[in-house]
Amino acid sequence: MSDQLCKGFIHHDQREREAAIEAFAAVDILQFDHLDEEDAFRAAVGYVDALWIKDRIEESCRVDGELDADELAAADWSPMEAAFERRAEAAGIDPRYAELTTEAWVQHKLDGDYWTPMMNAQMLELRAALQDPTYPNKPRHGQGGFGPEPTRYALGNELHDTREWEQAREVMTPYFQRILDERDA
Repeated sequence: MSDQLCKGFIHHDQREREAAIEAFAAVDILQFDHLDEEDAFRAAVGYVDALWIKDRIEESCRVDGELDADELAAADWSPMEAAFERRAEAAGIDPRYAELTTEAWVQHKLDGDYWTPMMNAQMLELRAALQDPTYPNKPRHGQGGFGPEPTRYALGNELHDTREWEQAREVMTPYFQRILDERDA
């Protein structure tokens, strides 16, 4: 799953849309095993659609070949949020996921705090994958935070930005292992 997630991002970076869909669908079919394959595939398509919309927005916000922060901040990100909404609906993720994930990507492009909304969104996605609305189920002390798996996901995203794919795979493996372990339990 970790390998396929990285492949999905690599295919996205190389502008290989169908290959990106296949890679992300391979992840979603496994992580959302409570869904039928069609819904898991729709969830992956929603994610890829959001990435492609993000790219179009970025291209429209270039001034002299560089991303313009003012243009990015003023851009209409609602089509990307709508794609994330389709993902959330298909996968049974809390609808707040769409707004939080969109905010994360916008802040990521604006050099803002994207970690907080990203980890919050991934906590919601993980709750759907685990079918556990109480995740992270921490002991009495340390109830705050999003849990270790969403934190790993955010770190995996950072490693994607620096193209450190092997480290990203290693960091993401426990994220997906948690999902598999919960099923085995």
